[in-house]
Amino acid sequence: MTRVIHTGDTHIGYQQYHRPERRQDFLDAFRRVLRDAIDDDVDAVVHAGDLFHDRRPSLTDILGTLDVLRDLAAADVPFLAVVGNHEAKRDAQWLDLFESLGLAVRLDASPHVVGNTAFYGLDFVPRSRRDALEYEFESHDVDHAALVTHGLFQPFDYGDWDAREILEGSPVEFGALLLGDNHKADRAQVADTWVTYCGSTERASADEREDRGYNIVEFDDDVSISRRGIDTREFVFVDVELAPDEGVERVREQASQYDVEGCVVVVSVDGEGERIAPAEVESALDERGALVARVTDRREFETTTEYEVSFADPDEAVRERVRELGLSSAARDIDETIRASKVADSNVADEVESRVRDIVDEADAFTRAGPSAEDTDPAVADETAADGTTDDVPDEDAPDEDTPDDDDASDEDGRTDDSVPSETPPEEATVEADGDGQSTWGDY
Repeated sequence: MTRVIHTGDTHIGYQQYHRPERRQDFLDAFRRVLRDAIDDDVDAVVHAGDLFHDRRPSLTDILGTLDVLRDLAAADVPFLAVVGNHEAKRDAQWLDLFESLGLAVRLDASPHVVGNTAFYGLDFVPRSRRDALEYEFESHDVDHAALVTHGLFQPFDYGDWDAREILEGSPVEFGALLLGDNHKADRAQVADTWVTYCGSTERASADEREDRGYNIVEFDDDVSISRRGIDTREFVFVDVELAPDEGVERVREQASQYDVEGCVVVVSVDGEGERIAPAEVESALDERGALVARVTDRREFETTTEYEVSFADPDEAVRERVRELGLSSAARDIDETIRASKVADSNVADEVESRVRDIVDEADAFTRAGPSAEDTDPAVADETAADGTTDDVPDEDAPDEDTPDDDDASDEDGRTDDSVPSETPPEEATVEADGDGQSTWGDY
């Protein structure tokens, strides 16, 4: 029997919400998975792409990853991996560096045998190159074979590439496709092959409410898949439905019912109540010790206010008009970056690209919104961060200085890893808690 941990989408280096603590959280989650691999004496760790969040990880991120991989290698547990769309470069990959140091195996069309199973790899393939892709997997002489790859696949509703194309085009018969890219654990069978996502190890988006974890895949007489959760920084989700006569006090009251110390708190407001000032709720949560507090008012308000423009102060006239337009937070962010920030003219293009990458995964960032606190009080606007509430995973399509052609490293349709959830939810994983609250093994 061969027993492996199937993980992926660790996104090391992502400084979510611009907080260094969140950057550390992503590395810590990766460390916990590999510590479990050592403690449980699995035969290998299989990583399905997006080890790093960015094509240009910092030296700190690289050194932290090296430290974790050295521990795994010292325990004689191999690390098998492919390259995902977030980290892909046109030339040599970071995974090649780790392989050259004896800390990883970059899977490819040749079988890498562990126990009774041959593992193959296929790096992320842009849509424009899929039709011409040749599946030249070499033969093996063991009991099982598994392909590790990265992308959004059918038969899942969010897939844009049918897994049957690979299974039918391959000269090797695979008992499992071990996938990365979708941040929610999922699985299905295509003919006799298991097709499964391991999910991400940290919440890279406020939409990712499920607990984080990874898969355990066993290759014996058959292929079996189970799941284990890991402890990550707590996200507190506060959903408030306002009655017609309710407003910010109701939102604060609802949020006060949660222990928020050290947590990321995501407050969503809906209903028919009064317009609220997000900053008022966020500051109250900050005072109670929340690491991050983000309030999103999902309602739309009509703006019927008449306004007068005085050209004595053109900048203020423009700001006033922008406030009244009801722009999405993404549009406001870009406007602020181009028009009102202190970024040097020569750096504006790079700054806009960086801001777009930071906000593109947050669907709400592109929803038209009514005026917020900063609309009615310029003093609040001056003190409020320009990034608003959209600090989620950046777009994998953003160009890289090493990747002139987007297709080399990104989806063509601009979709993010988890922006389109499955309409048919997967079977829930059964995760039991022992006496100290730690998750234990359980089947889907």
